[in-house]
Amino acid sequence: MLRKLMVMVAAAAMLVGASTTARADATVLKVGTLAPGESPWGQVFKVWQRTVKERSAGKVELQFFWNGQQGDENAMVGKIRTGQLDGAAVTAVGLGQIYKQVLVLQMPGLFTDWNKLDAARNQLKPGFDAEFEKQGFKILGWGDVGRAHLMSKGFQVKVPSDLKHKNTYYLPGDPMTPVLFSLIGDVTPKQVSVPEILTGLTSGTINVLLAPALAAEQLQWASRVDNLNDAVAGVAVGALVFSSTRVKGLPADVQTLLTDTGRVAGEALTQRIRREDDAALSRLQGRMTHYTPNAAEQAQWVKLFADTRAKLRGTVFNAQMFDDAVKFAQ
Repeated sequence: MLRKLMVMVAAAAMLVGASTTARADATVLKVGTLAPGESPWGQVFKVWQRTVKERSAGKVELQFFWNGQQGDENAMVGKIRTGQLDGAAVTAVGLGQIYKQVLVLQMPGLFTDWNKLDAARNQLKPGFDAEFEKQGFKILGWGDVGRAHLMSKGFQVKVPSDLKHKNTYYLPGDPMTPVLFSLIGDVTPKQVSVPEILTGLTSGTINVLLAPALAAEQLQWASRVDNLNDAVAGVAVGALVFSSTRVKGLPADVQTLLTDTGRVAGEALTQRIRREDDAALSRLQGRMTHYTPNAAEQAQWVKLFADTRAKLRGTVFNAQMFDDAVKFAQ
């Protein structure tokens, strides 16, 4: 898919020239992201950026704000609502601010296999899209962040009780992690934003990390931890979201260009990030103390995740949405 985007760029450049000079009458769409510009996400976004500019003969440009320049994901979603941003690349943190039910894909321990996640997301996607439209948002493309692992500083996390009295955290808008920690007991997580995690890991106010390997590398978190649990605790998803009002206000041909290339960019991200995340995990295993739970230890995690999900059914997630997601995970 990334190759497809690059072919689009090359073909457009042959027709309109490769000028990087902005047209005075260009429509500029402002897009926020936490990703660094040179990260795998940033590289795909830059190809998308060139594709849109060159296929529109410079009439439309995507202006990316990297490294959380527009604030954390909650702030970016808020800025889309008020028109300060036109779109953003967000993880489940941002998606949940728009429609909390989408977080069902990230329930602890539910999806560890990409094929099953794809099946669930494809079936639930029409409903998700419709609910996002009701909230004034349009999803141009879905993507993934990676498969989440527990990492820690100075100690191993083999079983849930190893998290007792440790410096844990949860993100704003996350209704699941506090439930999980409450079931372990003697765990008091603090609420932090994504940009605050690195500071916490550096100062020691955070010494447990639950994140995909690639994200941990790209956001520099991995350099602050030294132990890794090899087991997958769940998946982290994301999407390219835009103001539906802004998109509908564009000329019809520009709407088609944006939605078509956004879909391809999302597909490119899905394929590339999964490969990059696997490679990042191998790198972290090579430099950290890593541990694969044995059957008895893994059974404790399975029970904890199942108990957490049970508390989410009918409270955080409506029963039908919950049951549909679980069905596809089996």
